[in-house]
Amino acid sequence: MPVSLNCNEINLILSELNLDGSFIQEITQPGFDTIAFFLYKEGQAKTIVVCAANNATRINETRKKIPKNEKPLRFMEFLRSKIRGSKILSCGQIGLERIVKMELGHGEEKFNMFIRLWSGAANIILCDQNNRILDTMFRRPQKGEVTGGVFDENALIESAQKKAAQKVSAESGERTQGQKAAADSDPKERFPIRDFLDVQEEVSRLHPDWPPLSFNQKVDWFYSERASALSRDALLEKAKSWYTSRKSRQEAALERLIKKKAGFETADKKKHWGDLILSNAHLIDGSSNFLECQDYENGATVQIKIDPKLSPQENAASYYELYKKEQSGAEELKAEIELSQKKLAALEKAYKEILNEKNPIRIEQLLRKDSAPKQKIKKAHPGLDYTVNGWYILVGRDANENDELLRRHVKGSDMWLHTRDCPGGYVFIKYRAGKTIPLDILLDAGNLAVYFSKARKNEKADLYYTQVKHLRRAKNGPKGLVLPTQEKNLSVVLDPARLKRLELERQGDEL
Repeated sequence: MPVSLNCNEINLILSELNLDGSFIQEITQPGFDTIAFFLYKEGQAKTIVVCAANNATRINETRKKIPKNEKPLRFMEFLRSKIRGSKILSCGQIGLERIVKMELGHGEEKFNMFIRLWSGAANIILCDQNNRILDTMFRRPQKGEVTGGVFDENALIESAQKKAAQKVSAESGERTQGQKAAADSDPKERFPIRDFLDVQEEVSRLHPDWPPLSFNQKVDWFYSERASALSRDALLEKAKSWYTSRKSRQEAALERLIKKKAGFETADKKKHWGDLILSNAHLIDGSSNFLECQDYENGATVQIKIDPKLSPQENAASYYELYKKEQSGAEELKAEIELSQKKLAALEKAYKEILNEKNPIRIEQLLRKDSAPKQKIKKAHPGLDYTVNGWYILVGRDANENDELLRRHVKGSDMWLHTRDCPGGYVFIKYRAGKTIPLDILLDAGNLAVYFSKARKNEKADLYYTQVKHLRRAKNGPKGLVLPTQEKNLSVVLDPARLKRLELERQGDEL
């Protein structure tokens, strides 16, 4: 299994690379824990990989193609802005502490870049020439490794030496006096350089005409062939934890919704009780808390709780009101349950995609994509969008969104809706070839048009609708203002259940 380079291996790598005097031509970051520097020196190009992965920290030249991340990462973009084009004035390990220090020159500016290759605590830290931190690959506020902090290399070395001394002391009981003396006097005894004989044998078998590999080439081959599997295993463990946690939460939420819906399944009974109260109003004497009567549906005797202070009509009305609320709640819960089921299905699909992915960089990208904040996901158009039974609805919420949608995101055959004589957003139903817009979709769009207008407080409004090709811009009018022709009228009363369903479906589409 791959392990990190030790201090003597780092020194051997750096001596073979001879990076002093090289120019940094380009920088790329294929994954969250890896940076590649493309260098040029005396007519020769080199690609130097710095990996901060746990159990695989290293710096070495690679001949492998570096995959690009689908989206530029923060630290890569920062390094490009600061040190692309700079010259490596010097490069070496500080003592034997697995911290590589690069002194860089970029015009009049000077930088110190520290590459700490400690397994489990690796980092790349770019500082100015006074070691004031400009940015880090991994921001660790508790260690002061954030922009504006100071990288105290001397204190760090002293701490590392102290820990090493403690480790040697702990191990001393397991050694003879001769072994201890040899180890203390010769760091190469404590940190031997691996020979990678299995790598050389494998390469010689596959490429018998190749000359013996340098140490750097052996390292490149070793990690290229083995580190990906290690990295993939670690990411799959992370994915399993992510999947298990999310699945547990979503299943619990779905179970709560189903239980809540079961409580609403008696809605029809509430209506029936209201009917029984009205049909047996003569039995209510104003003194009892219950009405006992015969159920005309099955002939059974039933008791219905009533308020003796209220009239039969008022008691019946209270049950009718409960019926309406529960019926509306049941419809909303149905939409919420469907959304919850969609989320579970999307989670299963995402997890299967991760399990089937062989490239660890792609796995890391999939995990990062899922955790990206919604506000950072760039939309392809302004406003809101809804997909209902295959129909696509766009909503502009102000003059700017209305104008942008009209100019760039709708076509002549699309349907336009707007409140009559009342400011508000534009709603568009995208055209579907050979299809007529169903009344239910028209009512969905109409409810959205009223909701995103000043008529919302009245809970109803008159609309007009026509195809986009029948709109013309008002000459010298305000932004987004259009004048419709061949319009038709639609009167809409806001339907909270419909709006709730639309919002739930929109959330489901974002999965």
